[in-house]
Amino acid sequence: MTTAEIIKKVRELEIRSKKITTHLFTGEYHSAFKGKGMSFREVRDYAAGDDVRFIDWNVSARFNTPFTKLFEEERELTMILLIDTSSSNLFGTTSRRKKDLINEIAALLAFSAISNNDKVGVIFFSNRIEKYIPPQKGRQHALFIVRELLTVEPRSKGTGLGQAIRFFNNTTRQKSIAFLISDFIDNGFESDLKVIGRKHDVIGIRTYDKMDMQLPAAGLLYVEDAETGRQQWIDTNSASVRYQYQQHFFNNTERTKSEFLKSGADLLHVRTDEDYVKVLQRFFLTRK
Repeated sequence: MTTAEIIKKVRELEIRSKKITTHLFTGEYHSAFKGKGMSFREVRDYAAGDDVRFIDWNVSARFNTPFTKLFEEERELTMILLIDTSSSNLFGTTSRRKKDLINEIAALLAFSAISNNDKVGVIFFSNRIEKYIPPQKGRQHALFIVRELLTVEPRSKGTGLGQAIRFFNNTTRQKSIAFLISDFIDNGFESDLKVIGRKHDVIGIRTYDKMDMQLPAAGLLYVEDAETGRQQWIDTNSASVRYQYQQHFFNNTERTKSEFLKSGADLLHVRTDEDYVKVLQRFFLTRK
């Protein structure tokens, strides 16, 4: 894309994200995630029904009448987006590729965090760490993230979920919200996922295209794996070939679901021709 096209696309994503955040996610995002804890706000006269554990004995003794402490939730959160930039995400048979879907979801989440005065950072990964943007607040930071989403040029084609998760764990000390956005065409990351699942609030968003799940009967096709470069002929008219292809997708789906469940993490599934806003909204409402 040219500079002008990038600027135009950034602006489009900002306008769309802000509109969705304002009209659909008002309150949902805020309620879905808990803050870091409770902070002291003030003391007031003790009233019947107040928890006796919060009586301020020093103040009560000074004024010879019971006072209780009031607390409020510390709202400031840190969101980290782990973005899969591997070549398999360049695939798509509808109006958008998996990469486009990932970019739109990531932009929406970034602006949702910023609108709630939370910090947001990004880890771009393939089978290596491509780029790290430390978490910050503010509209300009969100716009910078969106520009990077649109222009990042990965140096590798493969997928290394485990490496990305370990990098996140090593660079993020405080409890954070981690959105892991990928097509999850990888394995061997379950132990790393369990580690961050114990400390952080982890949500996976699995993106896929309908042709990832089901091959059309289109005759003999010469295909290439976007990540490994492996090429082969396949007969898509064969019911057996189509069945094996579909089973491979379902097996990967079940394995990924199982790994997230064991890790105490959430997993969402979004197809390239689906309304991802409704999927996210249902998730936020459920998290309330």
